[in-house]
Amino acid sequence: MPEEAGLSTGGWVLGSAVQNGELVNADFPERSVPQPAAKAGASFPRAARLLKHSDFERVYKQGRRHFSSHMTVFYLRQAEGALPKKSARVGFTVGRVLGGAVERNRIKRRLREAVRQRRALLADAGAVDVVINPKKAVLTLEFSLVLEEVGRALEAIAKKLVEK
Repeated sequence: MPEEAGLSTGGWVLGSAVQNGELVNADFPERSVPQPAAKAGASFPRAARLLKHSDFERVYKQGRRHFSSHMTVFYLRQAEGALPKKSARVGFTVGRVLGGAVERNRIKRRLREAVRQRRALLADAGAVDVVINPKKAVLTLEFSLVLEEVGRALEAIAKKLVEK
């Protein structure tokens, strides 16, 4: 019976094969889809992230706000001499009111990816700290709309900072 049902015998699954060092089912030989290579310069390194609680507090208390339909974006130009390498840093605040840990982590992953793809828009803005505070709708929003909204917000911030 185990041989007919394709059940495991001795550590091997009948009806399967080894391909590229992985055990795959003979009915489905290609397990994974090849992923495209990441674009050069489209990364989100640790130096580009806002991580310290004190930095978040400073942006909230001293910074300006940009409102959009699915998020509020706080921003503040970095203090002179605060960091040796001046660049934009982005952080996220996703409170418990937005859902459980799974939903909050999904929101953060979606926002991180959108910022990673649109971070170049802040290149002309200089040294600025940005905190993105999403609304619950970001969870169910189509990713292309999240990408567009994050891009518009970062563009508006860069424009306001360049004018000053």
